[in-house]
Formats: sequence, C-alpha cells, structure tokens
Amino acid sequence: MTRFVVGTQSVKDSKRIGEYLAERATGDDEIFVVNALADGSDDTDLVKAGKRAADELESALGNLDVETHQFIRDKDPSEELLAFASEHDADELVIGIHERNPTGKVIFGSTAQQVLLNTSIPVVSVPIRD
Repeated sequence: MTRFVVGTQSVKDSKRIGEYLAERATGDDEIFVVNALADGSDDTDLVKAGKRAADELESALGNLDVETHQFIRDKDPSEELLAFASEHDADELVIGIHERNPTGKVIFGSTAQQVLLNTSIPVVSVPIRD
C-alpha cells in the first residue's frame, strides 16, 4: 500500500495529476488531496476554485480511496502540505509544476520549490502544460 499526499490548486492541475495517479495508484493505496490557501484567504472565488480542484481529482479517481482536505489558515501552502504529509506518514508527495516561458524551461513556483527543498519524502512533480 502506498499513501499519496497530493497538492493541487486548480482543476487543470488536478486533471493532469489524476492522469498520473490513474496509472500509478492501485485499489490498495490511499490518496489524500490537499488544497491549501495562503494567509487564511477569505476570497470566496479562491475557496471555490480550490474546492473544485479537489473535487476534480476525487472524481477522476472515483474507483480509488480518495480523501480531500481544504485548509484556509494563516500558513503557507507548502507548510500545510508538508505538515499534512508528515502527520499522515506519506510515502509520496505529488505536486504539479508549470512550464512558464517560451523556451519550455520548467520553473518551480514558490510552493513547489519549498516542498522540494524541505522534505525527505519522495516528491513526484507532474508537468502541467500551459
């Protein structure tokens, strides 16, 4: 059994991460989907978008054991994701990364960078094509 902790911020990220997990995860695995908003955001649109992102991943993996969580606290999203992964004894973290320039170089956002630099848990970075 593998315990995956997935960080997602958008439906687009969730669709692509769902494709990865559909090939990787089995019925014995646990998948925890985390959407974390920075600074205790009270932006209703961000909250709804985060919920849609988590729901998209749960729907895409409907045949697997998926549990979704949304955090709206005064913590950085990377801190929330890493704390959750630690508390749930994650075997693998899964995050999306974006191509952001014409030359196709991958640039890590601040959340992805902080996750990669501050964990000993294996991290899979799923490329999200813009």
